[in-house]
Amino acid sequence: MIGRLFLIPIILSLLWYLFLTVNGYSLKQGQKGFYWIFGICFGLLGFFALMIQLTQPG
Repeated sequence: MIGRLFLIPIILSLLWYLFLTVNGYSLKQGQKGFYWIFGICFGLLGFFALMIQLTQPG
Protein backbone atom coordinates (compact mmCIF):
# COMPACT_ATOMS: atom_id res chain seq x y z
CA MET A 1 0.00 0.00 0.00
CA ILE A 2 2.51 2.61 1.14
CA GLY A 3 4.86 1.69 -1.71
CA ARG A 4 2.29 2.72 -4.29
CA LEU A 5 1.54 6.16 -2.89
CA PHE A 6 3.82 7.73 -5.49
CA LEU A 7 1.11 6.91 -8.06
CA ILE A 8 -1.41 9.28 -6.46
CA PRO A 9 0.16 12.58 -7.63
CA ILE A 10 0.90 11.08 -11.05
CA ILE A 11 -2.69 9.97 -11.57
CA LEU A 12 -4.15 13.21 -10.20
CA SER A 13 -1.83 15.27 -12.40
CA LEU A 14 -2.85 13.26 -15.45
CA LEU A 15 -6.53 13.78 -14.61
CA TRP A 16 -5.93 17.50 -14.07
CA TYR A 17 -4.10 17.73 -17.40
CA LEU A 18 -6.96 15.96 -19.17
CA PHE A 19 -9.47 18.30 -17.51
CA LEU A 20 -7.50 21.33 -18.66
CA THR A 21 -7.14 20.14 -22.26
CA VAL A 22 -10.77 19.05 -22.59
CA ASN A 23 -12.02 22.42 -21.33
CA GLY A 24 -9.62 24.46 -23.45
CA TYR A 25 -7.34 25.79 -20.69
CA SER A 26 -3.58 26.08 -21.07
CA LEU A 27 -1.08 24.47 -18.74
CA LYS A 28 -0.08 27.94 -17.56
CA GLN A 29 -3.67 28.61 -16.47
CA GLY A 30 -3.79 25.31 -14.56
CA GLN A 31 -0.35 25.62 -12.99
CA LYS A 32 -1.74 26.40 -9.53
CA GLY A 33 -3.72 23.14 -9.61
CA PHE A 34 -0.53 21.14 -10.11
CA TYR A 35 1.04 22.91 -7.11
CA TRP A 36 -1.98 22.00 -4.99
CA ILE A 37 -1.91 18.38 -6.15
CA PHE A 38 1.76 17.92 -5.29
CA GLY A 39 1.52 19.87 -2.04
CA ILE A 40 -1.41 17.86 -0.73
CA CYS A 41 0.09 14.55 -1.87
CA PHE A 42 3.45 15.23 -0.25
CA GLY A 43 1.67 16.35 2.92
CA LEU A 44 -0.31 13.10 2.91
CA LEU A 45 2.84 11.08 2.31
CA GLY A 46 4.56 12.88 5.20
CA PHE A 47 1.60 12.17 7.46
CA PHE A 48 1.64 8.46 6.63
CA ALA A 49 5.41 8.27 7.13
CA LEU A 50 5.03 9.92 10.53
CA MET A 51 2.23 7.54 11.53
CA ILE A 52 4.33 4.52 10.51
CA GLN A 53 7.21 5.79 12.65
CA LEU A 54 4.96 6.48 15.64
CA THR A 55 3.18 3.15 15.55
CA GLN A 56 6.24 0.90 15.09
CA PRO A 57 6.40 -1.62 17.92
CA GLY A 58 9.13 -1.13 20.53
